[in-house]
Amino acid sequence: MSNLSKTYDPKSFESRIYDEWEQNGAFRPSEDRSKKPFTIVMPPPNITGKLHMGHALDQALQDALIRWRRMQGYNTLWIPGSDHASIATEVKVKNKIRDEEGLTKEDLGREKFLDRVWDWKEEYGGTITRQIRKLGNSCDWDRERFTMDEGCSRAVVKQFVNLYNKGLIYRGNRLINWCPQCGTSLSDAEVEHADKNGKYYYIKYPGVDGGEGITIATSRPETMFGDVAVAVSPDDERYKDRIGQKVMVPVVGRIVPIIADPYPDPEKGTGAVKITPAHDPNDFEVGERHDLERLSGLNDDATMNSLAGKYEGMDRYECRKALIADIEAAGCLVKVEEMVIPIGECYRCHTAVEPMLSDQWFVKMKELAKPAIDVVKEKKLIFVPERFEKIYLHWLEDIRDWCISRQLWWGHRIPAYYCEDCGKVIVAEEAPEKCPECGGTHLHQDEDVLDTWFSSALWPFSTLGWPEDTEDLKYYYPTSVLVTGYDIIFFWVIRMVFSGIETMGEIPFKYVYVHGLVRDAEGRKMSKSLGNGIDPLEVIEQYGADALRFMLINGITPGNDMRFIEEKLMAARNFANKLWNASRFVIMNLTDEDENYLPMADTADLSALALQDEDKWIISTVNAAAKEITENMEKFELALGAQKTYDLIWNNFCDWYIEFVKSRLYGDDEEDKKVARAVLVRVLKDLLKLLHPVMPFITEEIWSKLPHDDSETDAENERGFLLRQSWPVYSESLVFAEEEAMMELATEAIRTVRNIRAEVDAPPSKKVRAAVLASGKAEDYLKRAQRHIMTQAGVTEIDYISSKDQLQGDVLSGVITDAEIFIAMDDLVDYKAEAERLAKEKKKLEGEVERLEKKLSNEAFVSKAPEKVIAGEKAKLADYQGKLAKVLDSIASVEKKLG
Repeated sequence: MSNLSKTYDPKSFESRIYDEWEQNGAFRPSEDRSKKPFTIVMPPPNITGKLHMGHALDQALQDALIRWRRMQGYNTLWIPGSDHASIATEVKVKNKIRDEEGLTKEDLGREKFLDRVWDWKEEYGGTITRQIRKLGNSCDWDRERFTMDEGCSRAVVKQFVNLYNKGLIYRGNRLINWCPQCGTSLSDAEVEHADKNGKYYYIKYPGVDGGEGITIATSRPETMFGDVAVAVSPDDERYKDRIGQKVMVPVVGRIVPIIADPYPDPEKGTGAVKITPAHDPNDFEVGERHDLERLSGLNDDATMNSLAGKYEGMDRYECRKALIADIEAAGCLVKVEEMVIPIGECYRCHTAVEPMLSDQWFVKMKELAKPAIDVVKEKKLIFVPERFEKIYLHWLEDIRDWCISRQLWWGHRIPAYYCEDCGKVIVAEEAPEKCPECGGTHLHQDEDVLDTWFSSALWPFSTLGWPEDTEDLKYYYPTSVLVTGYDIIFFWVIRMVFSGIETMGEIPFKYVYVHGLVRDAEGRKMSKSLGNGIDPLEVIEQYGADALRFMLINGITPGNDMRFIEEKLMAARNFANKLWNASRFVIMNLTDEDENYLPMADTADLSALALQDEDKWIISTVNAAAKEITENMEKFELALGAQKTYDLIWNNFCDWYIEFVKSRLYGDDEEDKKVARAVLVRVLKDLLKLLHPVMPFITEEIWSKLPHDDSETDAENERGFLLRQSWPVYSESLVFAEEEAMMELATEAIRTVRNIRAEVDAPPSKKVRAAVLASGKAEDYLKRAQRHIMTQAGVTEIDYISSKDQLQGDVLSGVITDAEIFIAMDDLVDYKAEAERLAKEKKKLEGEVERLEKKLSNEAFVSKAPEKVIAGEKAKLADYQGKLAKVLDSIASVEKKLG
């Protein structure tokens, strides 16, 4: 029987094992559709991306769930894939052709540019999917999808046409978020808000026709070229008599009315608000209510247009400075206040976003949002942890129509066609040959592409074959759980939910398991600018994938961030090393003669084996732990489950059970040796199963070296891989309550004796005698476990007493459950050595006492030092005097012993 290598080296087997899994189809679901399915769709990483710690956490959690459910007998499917990432990918390729060829995408033209993007995708797009294999992901790579593959693209077109035909998609001239750098519109979810230092400019708008005029406050004076009114609250007593008057926009020269509207807040600024419907969403709504003109003073690149007059061509911020100077020169600048101002920024390039009027495509959200709200309120869709329901509902209850068109070339082109002869807009799955209205053949397709999240919203069902009514779609939809970070609840989760309900009539998943971010050791978000990012591939190279997975899963709790601390990573690797060495010990003690015992130990019925107390204890302990860990997994408490498995392996199995059975393995009772070996293998197998979802590589490698029987292979698992074995199931027949209580008391007694030794620095090799005063069943339990206590605690004899009066001489004691243990001081202490140690300690303490007494009797020090310092020195003196008194008492006791 071959054993594991002497040294734990994950690099020597992790890649090999993954290749074996993949080549043998170990990740593919069963063809048996009578099994209950368990499905996860992988949040598709961008094709521009490289593996980062967020991916590692997200996918380690998903893989742990998939592996666990697979072992439970579910028909598991984990669908991998990647996202085309419109903006990010287009920027990458634009920069590449600019840097390498000095060309723009316009120089190439649409078709040639898209050819370049597809070439780039073929060369670099698979990088991240190759990298995530290193984590051990057990997803079905035969079903790998891409958001722009043929099937997903067909689904996107079908969805757009369906929603358009239902009146849920429309084209309109509305205010949208515009990124001047990326040159495209953005949805509300793609705008990140940051507080920045800025200024509020208080500007006087002079009255006309004898009016008083009015002062407004604005942080964006460059938008004044689009001002069409000044609004005040109808309840604001200061301005009631000015409603209906007209004022002039300074420098601009436009005459505008003062109107009454509920939007202005009398408590904010001056209570008067300039209204610019083309450059502010609130102003746009005011403009709709009052039928105001929409005037825009900005170009798409955030430079000023012809409406700005002499400022035309200036950058928006350059214009701001020049305009304010001119307003001040005109005597209309009242004051300037430094303020912290919330700024909306592009989530990709972090350029300040401009609200702009634009012809765009929108999804009507109110009708779609209602059922998505209801499923959460009715607990049909469950968030883990529950508090994220509030974020989800907040977004949906305040949602605006979703702008889905993007001014890009890479992505799903909008299936809308315009007749150049009559102006008819045709939305269709296939490009029409002629206009259905006028019969004209001069048609062109909309130039824009869809928001990336439009295709991602269909991911749970498009990846299963929709719009075709496939067998996979019928069987695997709805999926089981979505694992995601809290940062994309709106980006992705909400859109999948309303898309699933609208398209499939069912929620796309039952649970949303929300995790936090992986931060650095100081709690900062990992970013390129801070230079604190940690490459998971480098971590895997140094510590192995199992150590990384354990550290991440054990360190995260639902919804909360975690810190990446290298010491925890080292501890995880040490744990793997501990398991490796323990497994080597088990395997090296196995013989070919064990064949008749091992199958019996693998079954629930252990009556054929002559089990010792410690055997029953470890079997019962693992049985109880399996139940608890399963319950943890059911509640998505993966960290708790991982920690319990760690404790079970490190403490119960390695530190206790293996030590307990060593004397049996090295003894003369051959039948008992076989029993010990059989239990070692049985328990090790169960522990490997419990740990496998978290640390799949090391558990599979150890499993491959253990002896197996026919029950551990079948037609779907001819290689007998661990990842397809049965998850341990709690059994009442494996409960040995008395042996558990007895052995737990024994381990408590051993620890207590060891602690007593440590108190006086007595070496483990020094043998001691013990006395035990016990009540209830404790004495019987300790007597039954006496051989273990004596062996493991270095005790030569144990005397069971009924009263402390029976104790002789000085003793040290420790209290355990229903008992007290006493160790004779004479057995623990070398009094001659102790006398020498105490003499040195006495000399040191006397020196400290003398130094502090002199310091505190020094008038110069006492008169000048602060009271706090003097009090501190007095406290030190009292502490040293107390320690010295104890040392003197100890010296007296030792001298008495030495005679």
